[in-house]
Amino acid sequence: MSTENNTSSNLSKFLFSIRSYTPVPFLIVMIIFGKPEIWSLITGFLIVIAGELFRFGGVSRAGSETRTTDRTGGTYLVVSGAFAFLRNPLYLGNILIYFGFGVASLALSPYLQIFAMLYFFFQYYFIVQAEEAYLKVRFGRDYENYCKSVPAFIPRLTPYKNPGIEQPGYNPAAGLRSEKRTLQAIILVAIILIVKYFYPF
Repeated sequence: MSTENNTSSNLSKFLFSIRSYTPVPFLIVMIIFGKPEIWSLITGFLIVIAGELFRFGGVSRAGSETRTTDRTGGTYLVVSGAFAFLRNPLYLGNILIYFGFGVASLALSPYLQIFAMLYFFFQYYFIVQAEEAYLKVRFGRDYENYCKSVPAFIPRLTPYKNPGIEQPGYNPAAGLRSEKRTLQAIILVAIILIVKYFYPF
């Protein structure tokens, strides 16, 4: 059991450290094999926007700590804003963004989209395990109660409330600064797919 736990922990740490780079191969395949249509671009971009709204809501509340790649951690147990509806708004946002671009590109459809969804769920499953192990130790019963009430990836309909837990302020300006690279990447990929629609290559 100890060996299995160590293996799972090492895998979680590894996937956490490379999580910013794993979308790159999928994006390259989308660009090379993409055959976008007007309906796929509209549908896919709407999914991407929904994903970025989840991300923006999360980083505007949790701050720049969401950008760390060398360790899991957190100053606050954030249970407000986007985190009041689901425990992992940034990861759900990422999944929606990747899936949205897959739909927009129609690259190797539907196999690439299905494979990408399965891979990213696999990746985030192990990353969340590592993060939640840390949060359970750091925040104890508060985090356990939060987990019982708030789903990991499927948003609940009403916000979770626990006024006894200190929360960081909502800072959309800081969220926008934190999301600068993500927004640049989204715009770049969107432009490439639009160009590919008008000028197939």
